[in-house]
Amino acid sequence: MTKTVVASMSEAQTRTFSISMVVSGVRCGLTYVILPFFAPLVGISSGVGPWVGLCLGTVAIAANVLSIRRFWSGNRRWKVPMAVINLSVILLLLFLVAGDLNELLT
Repeated sequence: MTKTVVASMSEAQTRTFSISMVVSGVRCGLTYVILPFFAPLVGISSGVGPWVGLCLGTVAIAANVLSIRRFWSGNRRWKVPMAVINLSVILLLLFLVAGDLNELLT
């Protein structure tokens, strides 16, 4: 018996991938654009950025792992390209989380 390859992504897989990318983008936007420029204007201390980055980075990594698991749960045509994208984002997020941890510990 041969398995047929499903050419398109299911709605749940598309949603999971989209959410993982949005969370990763929000994390970067908050950490590098919003907090450094606007936090001091509203009286939030500059030490908040690493904590926010650490929390959002962890959530973003978990969302990307969930996205990979969803794609690999079935025999999907796009599972390898999507895994490469997700793993690339996870690698970048790990560097950012390490930087946040370094900033908090020093």
